[in-house]
Amino acid sequence: MTTLIPVLGDQLSHGLVSVRDGPAEAVVLMVEVADEAAYVRHHKKKIALILSAMRHFADELRAAGWTVDYVKLDDDGNTGSFTGEVGRAIERHHATSIRIVESGEWRVAAMIDGWAARFGVPVEVLPDDRFLCSRADFAEWAAARKRLIMEDFYREMRKRTGLLMAFGKPIGTRWNFDADNRKVPPRGLNYPAPPEFEPDEITREVLDLVGRRFGDHFGDLDPFGFAVTRAQALVALDHFITVALPRFGDYQDAIVEGQAFLYHAILSPYLNCGLLTAHEVAHAAAEAYARGDAPLNAVEGFVRQIIGWREYVRGIYWHAGPGYKDSNALGATRDLPDFYWTGDTDLRCIAQSVAQVRAHAYNHHIQRLMVLGNFAMLIGVEPAQIEDWFLVVYADAYEWVELPNVHGMSQFADGGLLGSKPYAGGGAYIDRMSDHCGRCRYDVKQKTGPDACPFNALYWDFLARHRELLKGNSRLWRMYDGWDRLGPERQAATRASAAAFMATLPPAARGWAVAE
Repeated sequence: MTTLIPVLGDQLSHGLVSVRDGPAEAVVLMVEVADEAAYVRHHKKKIALILSAMRHFADELRAAGWTVDYVKLDDDGNTGSFTGEVGRAIERHHATSIRIVESGEWRVAAMIDGWAARFGVPVEVLPDDRFLCSRADFAEWAAARKRLIMEDFYREMRKRTGLLMAFGKPIGTRWNFDADNRKVPPRGLNYPAPPEFEPDEITREVLDLVGRRFGDHFGDLDPFGFAVTRAQALVALDHFITVALPRFGDYQDAIVEGQAFLYHAILSPYLNCGLLTAHEVAHAAAEAYARGDAPLNAVEGFVRQIIGWREYVRGIYWHAGPGYKDSNALGATRDLPDFYWTGDTDLRCIAQSVAQVRAHAYNHHIQRLMVLGNFAMLIGVEPAQIEDWFLVVYADAYEWVELPNVHGMSQFADGGLLGSKPYAGGGAYIDRMSDHCGRCRYDVKQKTGPDACPFNALYWDFLARHRELLKGNSRLWRMYDGWDRLGPERQAATRASAAAFMATLPPAARGWAVAE
């Protein structure tokens, strides 16, 4: 009577419920399959991170006494799919049942749902209790509301977890200190680089494999310094809490040229593959505040990202269902310009962001939302193309977290299910939050013409194109009032400037994102 316990590449947690409460005679199955490495052409560093972390995790399970059946990508007979490898493992071990934690993504969940009929054995699918809000709890929360507002959800999560709460009230009398977290960093500030970890023999073997098998994928493979074990991830967590968190809040929205990380945590790759848990990360931040080691604005802002936004977008993903990705509220159809892959553009903010993500498989949230996502929305990129790009290039990108963030928050393609308004911005916002504009070929102060920052005209053109859809939005009336006050002549010049710029956009680079 052998139970097979498949562990997926984003379930690398020793507290995983299927393993934690599994029978001693079970066999843990871990598989590297080509389908997962290439259903989109993931950044080389992302593939290396996951494969190395999987191999290290398998060794740790063996050391803890588990029987682990591990199938490597290049092993003879590897079928290249989860389902194919589960079938082979059932035959190898004469398994009589399967025990697995629910998948994070619809397409993998659909595979698991078909296993019982396909293999003729019972399949027990367990809730993923590494998240602080279960799918069922989110569905119950959502059913009681007309609007699924993140701030409302976040406050419920604060009450549920007790984080930064005292006597049922938020510490500091405010729920949200976001207004305190938009400071411009002074020149010459010494930013603490996150720790990097020297590749060991296992990681070097993976890097060689990725270089051979996926060398034509986007991104730089070397140097590679990600944490690939839980012990290393805990070092990264401790570094953030003790070194970076105290100043994280002040400068979390800033963009500084040549500084990819600033005071950001860079923990999301480890959270999303399972090396760290939301509970321990959020509590570590709250404990730093309790000790007096970090200010409230920094800790609250970080905790909100973990127990608020991260849990919220996962809830939206499962609540909305597989059809969510098919909506296109703004009717966007333009191809994604090839400079999202090459970085070959005079728009310095985009060129610098692409260079960073090529090197590190990382940008922080303002680069993602207000530079790369904002530009794609302003010019009307088809949602699926920019969504595929986000899924490819980031080490922390899995569909459950990527899709709501891009489809809903960044592109407003869901028509407002997730975001209360489109997150559109002109050049003034980028100039305020970054130091790129002073070195850019375009002039952020100019509003129209060939030398003007394209974001300026594109912003107003976007509002004008979508006026019928957006004019009733209570958060946009000031913008439309400002547009009307420009008058017909300046409006025409603005829209002509936007059209002239869009006519210069390069074509899409086919084949980068999705395997052909």
